[in-house]
Amino acid sequence: MTTGKILLRTALGAILWPVMAPAQTLIAPEAFLDAVVGKTITFHEIRSGLLVGTEEFLSPTHSVWRMEGRGCVYGQITTPNGQICFLYDDAPDGLPVCWWPFLHNDRLMVRLAQFVGSETQEVRSISDDSLNCPSAPIG
Repeated sequence: MTTGKILLRTALGAILWPVMAPAQTLIAPEAFLDAVVGKTITFHEIRSGLLVGTEEFLSPTHSVWRMEGRGCVYGQITTPNGQICFLYDDAPDGLPVCWWPFLHNDRLMVRLAQFVGSETQEVRSISDDSLNCPSAPIG
């Protein structure tokens, strides 16, 4: 287990609650954010293992996302209904993308909060490194 994962598990340990599957533990979005603000996280698609992208959590309400071969996209973070939602500057429909963060067999995951076409991603690394994106206003 990497140092980043140990740090995240320690920070979240007291704030977890169980869900129906015994090997899964849902994480409150606020607890997730408390643990990742100031960190940069890589997300990989669970089935293929391919890198989906990297997110730097600038504050509890703002992040910057970068996919391989693409530029930086800034997002506003909200936490409605136990979800963590990101409204990115380039969202064509103006709607946020929402996730449920959870632990599964000691692996940090996020699951797209929709019933059709849902996707699960695994956090593979957590670091203090910046994405070195141009500055964005943080409110």
